[in-house]
Amino acid sequence: MNPPPTDTPATSQGGAPGSIAAAGPVPPTPATPPRGPDPRPADPRWGRPALLALLLVTAVLYLWSLSASGYANQFYSAAVQAGSESWKAFFFGSSDAANSITVDKPPAALWPMALSVRLFGLSSWAILVPEALMGVATVGVLYAAVRRRFGAGAGLLAGGALAVTPVAALMFRFNNPDALLCLLMVCAVAAVLRALADGRTKWLVLAGVCFGLGFLTKTLQAWLILPALAVVYACCAPVALRKRFGQLLLAGLAMVVSGGWWVAIVELWPASSRPYIGGSQHNSFLELTFGYNGLGRINGNETGSVGGGGGRRGGGGWGETGLTRLFSADMGGQISWLLPAALILLVVAVVVLWRARRAVAAEQAAQRAEFLLWGGALLMTFTTFSFMSGIFHQYYNIALAPYLAALVGMGATLMWRRAGRLGASVLAVTVAVTAAWSYVLLNRSPEWLPWLRWTVLVLGLLAALGLLLSLWTGAPAREQHEAPAEDGAPTASQEPTRPHTPQVPRVAGRLAVIAAGVGLATSLAGPVAYTLDTVNTPKGGSIITAGPSVQGGMGGPGGGRFPGGRMPGKWRGHTNGGTPAGAFGGAPGTGGGQVGRPAFPGGPGGAAFGKRAGRTGGMGGLLNGSKVSAKAKALLEKDAADYTWAAAAIGSQNAASYQLATQKPVMAIGGFNGSDPSPTLDQFKKYVADGKIHYFLAGGREGAGGREGSARAGGFGGFGGFGGRGGPGGGSSKITSWVEKNFTKVTVGSATFYDLTARKG
Repeated sequence: MNPPPTDTPATSQGGAPGSIAAAGPVPPTPATPPRGPDPRPADPRWGRPALLALLLVTAVLYLWSLSASGYANQFYSAAVQAGSESWKAFFFGSSDAANSITVDKPPAALWPMALSVRLFGLSSWAILVPEALMGVATVGVLYAAVRRRFGAGAGLLAGGALAVTPVAALMFRFNNPDALLCLLMVCAVAAVLRALADGRTKWLVLAGVCFGLGFLTKTLQAWLILPALAVVYACCAPVALRKRFGQLLLAGLAMVVSGGWWVAIVELWPASSRPYIGGSQHNSFLELTFGYNGLGRINGNETGSVGGGGGRRGGGGWGETGLTRLFSADMGGQISWLLPAALILLVVAVVVLWRARRAVAAEQAAQRAEFLLWGGALLMTFTTFSFMSGIFHQYYNIALAPYLAALVGMGATLMWRRAGRLGASVLAVTVAVTAAWSYVLLNRSPEWLPWLRWTVLVLGLLAALGLLLSLWTGAPAREQHEAPAEDGAPTASQEPTRPHTPQVPRVAGRLAVIAAGVGLATSLAGPVAYTLDTVNTPKGGSIITAGPSVQGGMGGPGGGRFPGGRMPGKWRGHTNGGTPAGAFGGAPGTGGGQVGRPAFPGGPGGAAFGKRAGRTGGMGGLLNGSKVSAKAKALLEKDAADYTWAAAAIGSQNAASYQLATQKPVMAIGGFNGSDPSPTLDQFKKYVADGKIHYFLAGGREGAGGREGSARAGGFGGFGGFGGRGGPGGGSSKITSWVEKNFTKVTVGSATFYDLTARKG
């Protein structure tokens, strides 16, 4: 849209003065306030083919050998299977089709997978392909959002950086809620960017819908970036201040409606006719939202959890907190490869663009707003993750991946176009810092690709030196010098034209291009290597990580090293007792944390803790599913149609393994941690008396050594799960004691069941 009439000559970014009078008659002043520039530059010839190639490579990367992970996190896969069998279980996110208890999250992330299983049947592919496609969609949306103002090159760089971020490759090949949440957050930011460009309310309303659906995916985590986005829009939107606040209120209303309708139905639904809300202690989704999944994650006060609280520097059992947390041994390789670069480019870009003048530099002001938007989202998430004292897993860092990627793509492009002394120097420093940090991260796995860390360091420093040499030998200053868009506003997102000063030696210009290419390659070499390792390693269980094992990694509760790539040394060929390939009716799977990695060796309570958890690893089945033998599967399937639940087991992972093996409902006593008061002993007795449950599974895992892994053992060394201090009354331990006292034991291989239809004596 044309700027309002003015008597002052307009000046283009390249410095060429222009006169409105010379351009012809002045158009009439628009009735509505002029909106900000809405650049839609035509892509260069290579733009669209390059985008299609990026999306194709991302799809191949995320789909490659996908079924090797089996059912991945069986906790969620069981809920997906239940939702494919029962629409009621689908709506509530129940762990089983008989609707005994829900997962400890809202159900939105389960819905795409459950629909896929309804269409294609239960298999690893049916569960995981929707997650991989979400990853491809996220890369595409990020490309479109960045390209709009910074051009195709910036969009490709941002999309490529996201695709090869290790934790992104990890989670877009897994069935946790984080994949859908990441897609929704990128869509929300993209919608706010469109609103900043044209001031239209519909884009803010769309962003509000994305935040509402994000809440139904992972509750309050979806709202971490909400304050930053709201503040940037309130300060930078191209409409009157009063209208901005009205638009934000409408967006908030859209968020409440799109996220609150399900909450209202659940809270108003009679508790006696719906499943118990997993993760809560009083059967309330609001309690779950603001307690276990809300403030409890911040302050560590998570009733029913197996960790958190009482750790070093406020981190509880989930590692130290502080600004260096995401750079630490177990977090750094997941997300921090480009984090220093993103922060450097964010600060420099905001400073460079801060002095933009209205009318003559509207495009720079719009660019600054976009940096503030992506940067605000990054800083809000980074700060929260760095200092939260509650449950915090390495894979949560996927939330940071799109913000980092966007800032790197935008910032590098801006500096390249403004290369002179400032641009070249900033790019050189960024490449050098990234190379040095990549060396540090790769050096944490000294036996894994030892040549790579030195290659990255040397070539990265040489690339930085080349950028500086190109400056001092007279490389061309690629300053923004572009023709104005059709509406008269300068469009910085167009591809840069030839520089004004052609007297520069060609060799210096080529040196700059070569150095930039080498710098880009070395900056992404570490993440790409980690990502390829992740893609080639099957993943399973509740706690997973990307990349190889690292030295000094802190795991989960008590700092124990969980499987997933944090133990030093090489562990290829070492199995951890997970579900073997070909189990569950042909769906290859893994019950343990990461195939080829060692099992969880201990945690709270040291070695004794590990023994209670069972010799084959995994906190007695809390974190990893059980290995189900063919005989145990046949036992549960026999006469299963005569019962509401084929069996009951302590903890959701134990129940999930048998449910996925038989595709029959298995009750998860106590929910995920075994600490939820569902069912109570009296309720369980009534279910048994009514003939609704056939078998009770003893022990934490099949093969865990009988009662060593059972709930009766006190659960996790007193850490609250499986009848520990988490659940009021220790319901799971009471149920276990009552069953062992009154019913006949049935041993099938290494698994022990109790037939709840056959009383002793």
